[in-house]
Amino acid sequence: MENMRYAEALVREFLIFRGFTSTLQSFESELSTEIGRNFDVDKILDLIFSLYIPKFQLEKLRSLLNFFKQCLTSPSETTLLSAMSKLELSVLRYYVVYALKSSRPDKVSEFFGLHGSYLLEKKEDWLPWFAITYMKNPSLDPQFRVYFSKEWLDALIASFRNFLSEIFSGTRVPELLKISTETITVKHLKNDIKQLNYKLSELQALLEAKENEISQLKSVPSVLGENTINYQSINNHQRNSSASVPETMDLQESSAGTDIIHEPGSCSAQSPLRDEPFHDNSNNLTQAGNQQDLTREEDFPEVKVNFQETFLGHTSPISRCRFSASGDNIASSSLDGTVRIWTYDSSSPSSRNATIYCGAEIMSLDWECRSDRLLLIGTADGGIKAWNADAKRVVADLSTSKEYPSVLDMKCSPVEPIFVSAAASKRRGSTILDRAGFASLTVWNMKLLKPVTVLPLGEDPPAITSLCFNHNGKILAAAATDGMIHMFDMSAGLQITGWPAHDTAVSSVKFGPAETSIFSLGSDGKIFEWSLHNQGQLLWSRDCNKFCNLESLNRCRHEIALDADGKRLLVTSGLVRAPIYEVQGQMSGMKSLPHSAAITSVDWHPTNNIFITGSADHSVRVTSII
Repeated sequence: MENMRYAEALVREFLIFRGFTSTLQSFESELSTEIGRNFDVDKILDLIFSLYIPKFQLEKLRSLLNFFKQCLTSPSETTLLSAMSKLELSVLRYYVVYALKSSRPDKVSEFFGLHGSYLLEKKEDWLPWFAITYMKNPSLDPQFRVYFSKEWLDALIASFRNFLSEIFSGTRVPELLKISTETITVKHLKNDIKQLNYKLSELQALLEAKENEISQLKSVPSVLGENTINYQSINNHQRNSSASVPETMDLQESSAGTDIIHEPGSCSAQSPLRDEPFHDNSNNLTQAGNQQDLTREEDFPEVKVNFQETFLGHTSPISRCRFSASGDNIASSSLDGTVRIWTYDSSSPSSRNATIYCGAEIMSLDWECRSDRLLLIGTADGGIKAWNADAKRVVADLSTSKEYPSVLDMKCSPVEPIFVSAAASKRRGSTILDRAGFASLTVWNMKLLKPVTVLPLGEDPPAITSLCFNHNGKILAAAATDGMIHMFDMSAGLQITGWPAHDTAVSSVKFGPAETSIFSLGSDGKIFEWSLHNQGQLLWSRDCNKFCNLESLNRCRHEIALDADGKRLLVTSGLVRAPIYEVQGQMSGMKSLPHSAAITSVDWHPTNNIFITGSADHSVRVTSII
């Protein structure tokens, strides 16, 4: 019953959407009398034998018969399909007979004119019937006499009734009713996945805690052993020293030496490494070891999760993941040159879901700001692909100059139909940022998909690693590997200001929510919030070197993401958890649920408290927090 009501609600929604108001009224009227009933066989028979045939509505009759045949598509229903074909033959023959009885030979001619080619495919059944219109009394002809009898018609109706009762029995459910069942099944599966994710997170957290305990226990014996050896060596040294006292010493000196050996407490100030100080030192060393363990990961509370979905469609580490402008679609890329477009919400349409093979490492992704239609993909071989998500094809395959093959970042203007690409030359280096050479900033027209201009950066400028537009697209911020942040006036195409923000390369920049400040992340793990009113003034800072350490730069290019309110700042991590810093508020921060490897890319939903994390474990997670 619940499935039936859900299906009826879908029908109402469709009729209202299409504007079929008259049909909707008829539907509601019939529901008021027939609600709760299944297929009514007698009504279907009345429709055929009391409406379609008497009114000569041939197309509707053929459509209904074809519908019944389409219901019988599984291999196990070949018997029923054969019976349906025989019933269709008899019903169409009765249509011809009824037209002749009603003195409407024109309808017979129309019937053979419209469907002659179809009927000739079954010559054995229909070839004699083509001559029936030319007979004076076909009801007396031995070949056709039986079809004009009432007994044959009654047998046909009875056979059709039995057939409909068979196919519309309780074992057959219409496809529309299956939607509700499938929706409930998907819901249950999602709940199961959510619970399994929770259990997995708990087990991973427990595993981390046990590993920390093991590492602490391993460090304690080594500290104790080292101090015991030192203590024993000192005592031995003192004994040897006392034994080597010359025999010519007087009694007073000899007794004094004996006092040094047998009464250590009286000389504690001169012997700092005796029993009591030894215990104090071991405690201090153990405490220092514990403090060192604590600094391996921020003591942030774990986020409170509303729901979490995990996408496992990639086969190599994730390089970038981005929400679309609406937040309904997600694009994620991996090091094998593959981009996947997908949805995390089953209620969102999946028509844009696609897999894009680029043939090179993906270094940057960005969606068009005004719709979910266009996705830009930047590669390590200088390629920029424009993917139309509606048409599911590449509409433009652009390329930077050969001197700047690495497309490190791209950003679409929130207002104008333009985007900016930050490309870099290549050089030798140990990390991704070290391998980026000189920079080139190009402005592209998104309608023509052609370059418009190159923004000035000076001679041999260091590589630009991150770009960010302000809300009206008039200002562009660009972060460089020399620690500088550059600001460009896009209407003039000129640099208007810049300042040294970090002592190391800047890997990511984001405008603050009120656009009175800008956030930057350095490769040394330092996060700064800079005032845009007073250039160079530092408003807020954090050190996340524990997460963005130098070792992790070999695996990813770290980045930051701000939520829609600008109150939470999410950072990539060389560990299995990502820190979420509270820019405004009483809490210092939180940490995400763990992946099984480093977190290489992050992004926030444009409006909701939902973020995504891409990981070196090949997975992308969507997390909604409370």
